[in-house]
Amino acid sequence: AKSPRQEAAKRAEAKYEKVKKTSKPGTGKRFQALEGELEAKGAKDPGALAAYIGRKKYGGKKFAAMSKKGKS
Repeated sequence: AKSPRQEAAKRAEAKYEKVKKTSKPGTGKRFQALEGELEAKGAKDPGALAAYIGRKKYGGKKFAAMSKKGKS
């Protein structure tokens, strides 16, 4: 049997995968979903980890531009 934490992490991962397929980068929805998944998996600071992943994937300039667009 899986622990409740493992089940929550699986649900968060499934939600992130769904959001990743249905929303465009730069809207902030993918970032929020990733943040939720990381939190469910036990990350101490899921927002910072999600930002780190985003910067690695898109580069500093592009990620900053998407972040600015997502906040407005």
